[in-house]
Amino acid sequence: MKILIVDNHQLFCDGLKTLLEHESNTKVIGEANDGRAAVRMAQKLAPDLIIMDVMMPELNGIEATRQIKGLLPKVKIIALSMHADKHYVGNMLAAGASGYVLKDSAFAELAHAIKMVHQGKRYLSPDIVDVVVDDYAQCLSPGASTPSTPLSELSAREREVLQLIVEGRKTKEIANRLFISHKTVETHRRNIMGKLGMATLADLIRWGLRQGVASLDKS
Repeated sequence: MKILIVDNHQLFCDGLKTLLEHESNTKVIGEANDGRAAVRMAQKLAPDLIIMDVMMPELNGIEATRQIKGLLPKVKIIALSMHADKHYVGNMLAAGASGYVLKDSAFAELAHAIKMVHQGKRYLSPDIVDVVVDDYAQCLSPGASTPSTPLSELSAREREVLQLIVEGRKTKEIANRLFISHKTVETHRRNIMGKLGMATLADLIRWGLRQGVASLDKS
């Protein structure tokens, strides 16, 4: 089984690679430190399975997963994250991940998750199961409406711009990073705010942080 590791903490990547190389029938074929690199490497290396961090600068694991699954539908993706919040879990599963494992879990759990997902099954850490079940129960409660997914109303490019805005990037920096014009960035920002019904940039950033679009932790 060919595995690609995606995490912006190099020491974590190195440790995980060492552990995986001691597992039978697994081979780490690459490492990526951000979502954009993950998309490029997935296309180039065609892994069987990707272990994906959820919160990364530039392009988060949720959007990277969505893009990779669009390009390579058969690749399996397991989220490996320190976040158990329902927004992170729900968005990652909706993007196409087959598993979600918490980083504080023992390696044996991740190894088990890899085997299950590779066999075409799903795997969620026990704490994540509680989050998913609780959220599902709320949806089934009397009077509950169908949950909305505002992020799905945005285009892939708009989601990329949104993450950079939530990270505090200025218009010029966003334009340079995405190789688009300042005017295009401003157009995307207006469209994003219009689709999400946000009146101010501060409202947009607060909403994005609550939704797990980006994190204030730059480590």
